[in-house]
Amino acid sequence: MGTPQSQATTFSPRRPFRGGHLQTLASYFLSRRVALPPAEARLIEVDAGTKVLCQCYWQSDRQRAFTVIAVHGLEGSSDSQYMRGIASKGLGAGMNVVLMNQRNCGGTEGLAPTLYHSGLSQDVAAVARHLIDTDHISAIALVGYSMGGNLVLKMAGEWGSDGPSQFRSVAAVSPAMDLAASSDALHLPGNRVYEYYFMWKLRRRLRDKARIFPKSFDVARLRGLTSMRDFDDKITAHYCGFSGAVDYYARSAASNVVDRISVPALIMHSANDPFIRVLPDTRKKILANPNITFVETDDGGHCSFIADSDGYDGYWAEREVIEFLRRFQT
Repeated sequence: MGTPQSQATTFSPRRPFRGGHLQTLASYFLSRRVALPPAEARLIEVDAGTKVLCQCYWQSDRQRAFTVIAVHGLEGSSDSQYMRGIASKGLGAGMNVVLMNQRNCGGTEGLAPTLYHSGLSQDVAAVARHLIDTDHISAIALVGYSMGGNLVLKMAGEWGSDGPSQFRSVAAVSPAMDLAASSDALHLPGNRVYEYYFMWKLRRRLRDKARIFPKSFDVARLRGLTSMRDFDDKITAHYCGFSGAVDYYARSAASNVVDRISVPALIMHSANDPFIRVLPDTRKKILANPNITFVETDDGGHCSFIADSDGYDGYWAEREVIEFLRRFQT
């Protein structure tokens, strides 16, 4: 399975985007065109009465092709630039790519009477099982970004050695494995711009949900919320079956099960990620698991890793993930 590693790699940030904040903001604001063929839009039931939208990009022989299921981060969707980027590179490598929208994301607020959250790893499992049963695909890898990274690592750990025989590998970019620490880091003065953005998006989503399901959601619960921890305590926990933010973070973190991952795994983290934190105990678990390759760069920000281009588009993490997955295509 290989030996785990924790080291600064050859990533070289693109000028002038050096530093965690510049990398992170550049990934959002830089104009980028990703050409993709038309996708097959598929609604997959992940729980009784709840469907998610998957955008499926197939090779001509989908059963034989290696299949990547990619999961976006908080308030992202299948249209997020990194999702379209991984789809383009995966297709170019001969892989099927299925871009999974989490519950309510990608314009699907009306398809789920519930909110999405960082503990819903079983939604990922349901999508994988659907593809295995319906499309008879022969090999699957999970890829996740940020919150999606937590979900795919959590699913891989929960499966352990008992996952589907088709499950071959998992990769996570800037995964939020330690939810409490990362949520609290968002509230630091230097990170408030990110917290404001997430709070604005989440407030708007709850109002949309309340319009569609007026008997299920109360927008009055939004009053007085000033942080992500507040939101998770009063909204996420309340509507998703947790006693509060502490309970939600404790039960939903992939750090609980990362030591049980039994397939080849790649975890990519930047030391200057503005708000994702990897706690010492989690780092010990990762480094003690011989199935995990832990790549930590000095620069790269959050889900960014925009590099000096050298024969490719410069989106380094996407390239590294696909090169890692190539090893398990056969």
